[in-house]
Amino acid sequence: MPDIHRPGRRSVLAAAAAGSASLGASWLLTGCTGASAAPALPKGAKAGTPDRGGTLRIARPPASEAETLDPASALSAYEYLGALYNRLVRIGADGDLAPDLAESWEPDAKARTWTFRLRKGVTFHDGRALTSADAAYTLRHILDKATASPQAAVLAPLIDPAKLRTPDAHTLVVPLKTPNAEFPSLLTHYNCYVIPDGSARGIGRTGIGTGPFKLESFAPAGPGRITALTDHWAGRPVLDAIDFYSVADMSARSNALLAGQVDLLSQTNLDFATARVVAASDRATIARVENAQWYVLPMLTTEKPFTDVRVRQAMKLAYDPEHVVKVALQGAGTPGWDNPVPPSDPGHLGAHPEHDPEQARHLLKKAGHEGLTVDLYTSSYDPVFTPMALAYQDSARRAGIRVRVKTASADSYYTQIWMKKPLMATYWYTGRPVDQLFTQVFRGGSSYNETAWSDKAFDALLDRARQETDDERRRELYGEAQTFVVEKGGAMTPMFADRLVGISRKVRGYAEHGFEFDYLGIGLKGA
Repeated sequence: MPDIHRPGRRSVLAAAAAGSASLGASWLLTGCTGASAAPALPKGAKAGTPDRGGTLRIARPPASEAETLDPASALSAYEYLGALYNRLVRIGADGDLAPDLAESWEPDAKARTWTFRLRKGVTFHDGRALTSADAAYTLRHILDKATASPQAAVLAPLIDPAKLRTPDAHTLVVPLKTPNAEFPSLLTHYNCYVIPDGSARGIGRTGIGTGPFKLESFAPAGPGRITALTDHWAGRPVLDAIDFYSVADMSARSNALLAGQVDLLSQTNLDFATARVVAASDRATIARVENAQWYVLPMLTTEKPFTDVRVRQAMKLAYDPEHVVKVALQGAGTPGWDNPVPPSDPGHLGAHPEHDPEQARHLLKKAGHEGLTVDLYTSSYDPVFTPMALAYQDSARRAGIRVRVKTASADSYYTQIWMKKPLMATYWYTGRPVDQLFTQVFRGGSSYNETAWSDKAFDALLDRARQETDDERRRELYGEAQTFVVEKGGAMTPMFADRLVGISRKVRGYAEHGFEFDYLGIGLKGA
């Protein structure tokens, strides 16, 4: 399940925005400044240097009332995490690993023991000095079954929490159960933000970390406020504070932005009609996050007809990803060709099978499914789901496949449809290192394996790849894993989409990639 599907209740601000904004949802979709009249969408955020100070107001989707500031939790308040905490390692803008709280790291000769050297002079918001004990405690907290962290499934096969060592205050030694040359990349996940030693009981409320902002207030599924640290170890943030508001739906969030009530829409991929209205307004504009979302049509491989690999292959060969990108994204993305590793990833394998409806027909006939009819479930949960489903339906028709697109309720989509219906639409955020992507979403037995595909040969290939210490050979093995997924897996990946983010025209320094957001550099002009 993608990282952001967290249903919640309508907030007070949402009701106010819906009532007071000058633009209604129907106007946003059909008004006079629609696709034909509006200028092309901007390629990026406004450039320029922000002024020092000011408060950024962020509208975010509603969350569970069990929402927490514990970064290890499945219900963590995602938007707060990068501002309140740091990880040992992060992903740089170039897609490679970059230092965060760890200045350096190195493996032994077999990549079975990793040593991390921590920065000196870093303190938590309560004044305590960061030590290796905090880093070790963070890993133990993630692995604790009581935490129920999604990242535990990735780290538990590798780490025995009892064997973590802290030989001095700034050195963490992590012995692994099996060699893993990609281990540091697994610590870039947003569940891996470092928390103080012994803080598990209170961290969900206090938010005490080493990040550039400290918590002033937080209400689960409601508003919150964080304020800048003037003496942060990485430098003072440009902003003085950030206010968060939970706003129920995309139309209400868009209206709040257009009315000048908020400055940025978080975790919101605007539909094209709304994006054009926002871009044409005086107060707001659009920033693109290139290939930020990875769209999938998962086939449940435990349900007929998708138990047959020939049917899965036919479903992939039957459609043209370039057609889907053109129709569903209006060109604002990149064809996926059923490879979940994004083109921006250094390990991406560009080779792929071509669209071949005749071969798809041949495979279906051999499998005894000539004239195949399937139901494809979608919903209004995301504005791209239905256009993607309809584009697939249109393209696959050439292979003799009849696709019936069925619309399900957005409120129950990820409880009643996802991983329950044989074929449906979904998406994920990009930004995962390749080993974590395959381990979480494609390895047999993973709780996030949305196709229930299980192949021992694929799992063994992953094991060989992560144990390989030669960088070039390891890259080749992950390339083989990509081919394996394309040819045998149950996930169709039609495209990678640019996320269309609504922001105020006052915002400067907006930068986002994967799960990384620049809280230090973002600010406002005229703050």
